[in-house]
Amino acid sequence: MPQSDSWLEEAMARWEVPLLRTCFLLLGDAKLAEDAVQEAFVKAWRAHGRYRGEASEKTWLMRIAVNTCRDMRRGGWMRHVDKAVRLEDLPEPAVPFEPADHELTQAVLGLPQRLRQAVILRFYQGLGVEEAAQALGVSRRTVQYRLARAERMLKRSLEGLDDVE
Repeated sequence: MPQSDSWLEEAMARWEVPLLRTCFLLLGDAKLAEDAVQEAFVKAWRAHGRYRGEASEKTWLMRIAVNTCRDMRRGGWMRHVDKAVRLEDLPEPAVPFEPADHELTQAVLGLPQRLRQAVILRFYQGLGVEEAAQALGVSRRTVQYRLARAERMLKRSLEGLDDVE
């Protein structure tokens, strides 16, 4: 596929909000999430000519975004970030939340990074296990293991909370 501005415009129109939600949930800061998404689109635009179509465009972009967030967390970007994630900062349409959604999302945000990545891609972004594995650069079994471990941790975390209907 040729590298073009029209491809970038179309990709941003289609995938910016899902990428922004994912980056926010991974980084916990709206401004950093915006920076990560911009950086991910720049990387995607530069690499677009090498995109082979082995994964869907969404999966390919999610992998770039997840890797960008990972790089930001490893670098000095995260040193001065308030670690408390506010759900009000989530980009639309992730809000408004029902009370039960709020508690579940807070519990997901409390998961270790690798488990949170798997949960976000699988359940918040709707990727299949295989697509999530491609986006994370791990095996399908690794994603299944991380999801099962996350489920156990979430059950423990949410035990004792009253059901909200």
